[in-house]
Amino acid sequence: MIDKERYERIFGNGFEIEEIQNREFFWSARANTLKISVENLERRFKEKNYQFEKIPWIEEGFWIKTEETLSKTLEHILGYYFIQNSSSMIPPLTLGPKSGETILDMCASPGVKTTHMAALMQNTGVIVANDINHKRLKALRGNLQRCGVLNSVVTKTPGENFWKANLKFSKILLDAPCTGTGSLNPRILKETSLSSIRMLSKLQKNILISASKCLEEDGELVYSTCSLEPEENEENIDFAVRELGLTTEKIEGNFPFKPAMLDWEGKKYDDSVANAVRITPTNKTEGFFICKLGK
Repeated sequence: MIDKERYERIFGNGFEIEEIQNREFFWSARANTLKISVENLERRFKEKNYQFEKIPWIEEGFWIKTEETLSKTLEHILGYYFIQNSSSMIPPLTLGPKSGETILDMCASPGVKTTHMAALMQNTGVIVANDINHKRLKALRGNLQRCGVLNSVVTKTPGENFWKANLKFSKILLDAPCTGTGSLNPRILKETSLSSIRMLSKLQKNILISASKCLEEDGELVYSTCSLEPEENEENIDFAVRELGLTTEKIEGNFPFKPAMLDWEGKKYDDSVANAVRITPTNKTEGFFICKLGK
């Protein structure tokens, strides 16, 4: 278990985990425009008497207050919306997939961001949606089918070995496997240790190496995690800059963020790491880290 003082050092004095955990709960959902318009979904929410507000940084996003379990509604079963934390909607927007492009989603399951990118691409082009085991691929395929995604090819390869396929992409989304501490889930915080953080950091670096090899010259790669840990975030971007020769790009968006850290526990990171952003955990946003990299 990680000492809570660690997160006070990351976010500053006054960051209270228990206070955030005990705040009023809001669902987050993204309209799946492959099946329904934002306006029609909003009308359905009004008919159900949901209390909701639009998420400022994404036209298709809603924060919803209801006692109903959104994953069990007819609209969810039909794929009209995807239950997705508002922070996790930012990486696909940052990558900016466009109609007709070919994109690699390197660690795709359960398909949250894959389905988002497919909608942004209007079901054109190709998304290579990759993951590593049968259970995860089953969830991925189920969500692609539920949401009416037609432009995805599902592959099964460890991300760190994907480069061996000798494929190149102009855009890659690497939403890396991580500790998941950004959720502030008490079970996850209890089970997370420094050794598990270091183990995942090593895996993430290996997947970054693979992604770099798959990236075309002048290509763009978005790296993201739902982790609060600098070893999984800033340290890996520093590695990508110093060891892989990638460059960071400034991220623009109408969402609350703070610049990435430039030092942690005696380690000084490259100044360009400050272009990455951290989303602070609240009752409406999961803690997230996002960086846009170029080759």
